[in-house]
Amino acid sequence: MTEPLNPGSHVVEMELEIDQVTIVDPAEATATVRCILGPVRRGARFDHIRDAAEAIDLELTQILAYGRSVEELDPVHTALVTLRGPGVQLLASATPRSGRQVIQGTNPPL
Repeated sequence: MTEPLNPGSHVVEMELEIDQVTIVDPAEATATVRCILGPVRRGARFDHIRDAAEAIDLELTQILAYGRSVEELDPVHTALVTLRGPGVQLLASATPRSGRQVIQGTNPPL
């Protein structure tokens, strides 16, 4: 795990870049993502959107790669993921003007 440079700073172990997101209900979203730092494992917790002040607390509950459920997603690969928890309403699909959101967090223990 990456250690923070400054005590109290945010620890980032993995990142997902969001392309498209669908809010299923107030506590669940599905999103097409690309892993840009990882790998990212099922059960990962996301607590931050890069360059955003609002906090999130999302758990990655499913990863579908090429239509198959997988346990982890390696860097540069894309997948459809399910995220659950407070903050899903802050997720947004990419646009030419806003670019893509990047969510950051940590993997569960092995």
